[in-house]
Amino acid sequence: MAAEHANISEEELIFASSLSPGRVQKRAALLIAFGILAAFFIIISLSNNEQRPFPGFILVFVSSMLVCDFITAILLFSQYSILRSPAILVVANGYVFTALILIGWTLTFPGSLLPDRPYIGALQSASGFYIAWRSGFAAFVIGYALSKDAHPTAPRWTISVRSAVAVSLLLTVAVVGLISLLCLEYEPLLPHIMEDSLHYSPAYPYAVGIPNCSLSIIALALLWIRRRSTLDLWLMVVMFFYAMDMPLSYFPSPGRFTDGWYAVRFITFLTSIIILVLLLYEISSMYGRLLSAVFAQRREREARLVTRDAVAAIISHEIKQPLSAMITRAETSLRWLDRPVPDIEKAKAELKHVAADGYRAGAVIESIRANFKKDARIRTSFNINDLIAETISLVRADLQRHRIQVEAEPQAELPQVMGDRIQLQQVLLNLITNAIDAMAVKDGPRILAVSSRIRNDGGVVVSVADTGHGIGAHDIDRLFNPLFTTKSNGMGMGLSICRSIMEAHEGELLAVPKALGGAEFQFVLRTVL
Repeated sequence: MAAEHANISEEELIFASSLSPGRVQKRAALLIAFGILAAFFIIISLSNNEQRPFPGFILVFVSSMLVCDFITAILLFSQYSILRSPAILVVANGYVFTALILIGWTLTFPGSLLPDRPYIGALQSASGFYIAWRSGFAAFVIGYALSKDAHPTAPRWTISVRSAVAVSLLLTVAVVGLISLLCLEYEPLLPHIMEDSLHYSPAYPYAVGIPNCSLSIIALALLWIRRRSTLDLWLMVVMFFYAMDMPLSYFPSPGRFTDGWYAVRFITFLTSIIILVLLLYEISSMYGRLLSAVFAQRREREARLVTRDAVAAIISHEIKQPLSAMITRAETSLRWLDRPVPDIEKAKAELKHVAADGYRAGAVIESIRANFKKDARIRTSFNINDLIAETISLVRADLQRHRIQVEAEPQAELPQVMGDRIQLQQVLLNLITNAIDAMAVKDGPRILAVSSRIRNDGGVVVSVADTGHGIGAHDIDRLFNPLFTTKSNGMGMGLSICRSIMEAHEGELLAVPKALGGAEFQFVLRTVL
């Protein structure tokens, strides 16, 4: 059985003919089977077993059965065209057989079209069609169960789908034709199971029960032995009621048009729609999965576009700072060289800074690449106070241009922290740059406070505070969202990138409200043990 499951393709796993039934479906099958039986016995216990023929009942019953059986057959043929499973082809023809036999049964049933007599045939003709109907479908289910293990790629199944369906339908029609010929032309040879148009003879249990019940029980047993799919489970329910047909029809009142007879016809109709409902549910589920797959593909495509835009924004945002510093220092170098008496030493010093900024830009690019790699990033231990001093020196020119006073309050003898130095410098540089931008457009004292301290749990806290315009209460929850910005020329990626870097370092990045105005950001790093 395990080997059989291993050979099922991914395409087959979406069909009821291959999907294994779950516990809920098994319980539902038992509940339906025994629930219908219980309802039948309740009806019988309340019935007086009088025979009450209703004109038109047979036509309504058969019309409903024909519609259900033909739709079921069409759906099964469609499934066969995909899976090329011989078993599906057999059971599909079983429903075609049932529908065609029902036509002959209706024409020979007394009172269905003409009052008190059959439209064609004689007294026993309808019973012959009925035996063929119940026993024939059970035989098709037996064929289904026996052909379940036939692989669709075997040589005998290499004919085209249309040819296979056409040949099978011709054989089914031929079988129905032979049965019709027997029931109509050789009616005297049929078992004498009707005393008249309303009452069964004592031979009914044997003539109907032996072929019908025995074949249904064999089909049920084979399905049980070879069961592995949802279709097998519900065909077992159908065969269960086929096996119960004769006892329920004959006892306690052996005749047509009793309450029990009508109840059996209702059960027969329910068994005809069980597989139809299963197939329709399967189709709706497939459409649901298809729709989900389309939406997932669309979301994936949109996510790729957003990721591409985000990567472009990250590169632009992170490279902008070192490039701006390089341009400023290069222009300063040119001014030193453009004097009547060039100051070579100062120009060389500025050019060294340009080279250093160029290396830093390259390191930033590598850091951005590392953010999108799955492998572990290279991390080292270092002193956070050294990183603070180095970062402040990078923005010294901007601080002086905007007349911003720096208050650096690093705590002495801090433990070493562990992390990617370039990435953490980008976090600190982003926070300081944001503080500079916030104070550049505001009158009044401009103070940048950068401090470090040890937290109670042993982590190192770095704080960047400013006296700028502050953070609005309605913006505090959106600060770290991608593409959200309060700057007119901002990209909305800086704080989002900073938080991602801190999360990758198992740290935190927080916005701390300030009562006296301005903004304060803190990030926490773990120390080297």
